[in-house]
Amino acid sequence: MAAAAGVPPSSLLRLRLPSPQPAASLPSSSPALLRRRPLLSLAAAPSRASVIAAAAAADSSNGNGNGSYSGNGSQASLMPQFSGLMLDESSRSKRPYKWQRVLLKVSGEALAGDHTENIDPKVTMAIAREVASVTKLGVEVAIVVGGGNIFRGASWAGCSGLDRSSADYIGMMATVMNAIFLQATMESIGIPTRVQTAFRISEVAEPYIRRRAIRHLEKGRVVIFAAGTGNPFFTTDTAAALRCAEINAEVVLKATNVDGVYDANPKHNPNARILETVSYNEVISRDLSVMDMTAVTLCQENNIPVVVFNLQNTGNIAKAIVGEKVGTFIGCTRNLEYRESTEGSLDQEDKVLVSEW
Repeated sequence: MAAAAGVPPSSLLRLRLPSPQPAASLPSSSPALLRRRPLLSLAAAPSRASVIAAAAAADSSNGNGNGSYSGNGSQASLMPQFSGLMLDESSRSKRPYKWQRVLLKVSGEALAGDHTENIDPKVTMAIAREVASVTKLGVEVAIVVGGGNIFRGASWAGCSGLDRSSADYIGMMATVMNAIFLQATMESIGIPTRVQTAFRISEVAEPYIRRRAIRHLEKGRVVIFAAGTGNPFFTTDTAAALRCAEINAEVVLKATNVDGVYDANPKHNPNARILETVSYNEVISRDLSVMDMTAVTLCQENNIPVVVFNLQNTGNIAKAIVGEKVGTFIGCTRNLEYRESTEGSLDQEDKVLVSEW
């Protein structure tokens, strides 16, 4: 500063802050105007060569030795490859399983296990362990639970003057009981779980908010939807189809007490055979007892495939969630072709992750 003591302040400004205007036009007596001028010397654009070199260096650091610059001068070709969200999404799309977000429908009868009207802790623990094994692989899981093991509204309507709407609301509360029990089981083995109900029971669960549910899934939490749709005269199968469409899940996985969909009632026809694949139209035209027609139509209109499988077979939940062939696959023609073309199994590393639970 001593060497510059005799230099006018305006000369220092001209040296340190070059401007596109002539130096003589800079009013040295107007500091406010100078503060408003851009610091061009500090914001000089990098040269083309430095951008290309930076892109190549970034690409090399990511393990891609051929670089990302194509030489055509486009802006996109100069963008370096960054590790993080984009690469994570790319790697997820290359995983051996084809579902990234699924909705698991568990019937109340399946939760009862060998009990007639109760919840079997062994069943809920088996569900929790298999769900845990696939959430470790990055698959997002939402669950809709039924309540038939405790109370079925359609069966009790008309008894002792109980109307259908009131009976259905009792059934919805039964699903909340199942959801709370299943949540406790999952959290006991370290799975972060949230219960959301279609009507408010704020003391024990969150109200259903679609965007909040999606955010929970994105954070790796399991979300259990209870209380059906919140309206009487709708089954929990319809609730599963509705929630699947709302949260943008890719498939409804229906866990039941049967191995899949049969061409006839196996209880009445010993020659009934299980169907590996069936279309929505076949389910409707042949009146196959898979889901109620409202749920089937909702899945068909939103192009949501459905997989029906036996919950009692160990490993079926994990297999269904990761996209392995299990039970009966229901969908449109495109869904059926997609399943046949992408059918595959887990690699050895993922099989270890699934089986270690």
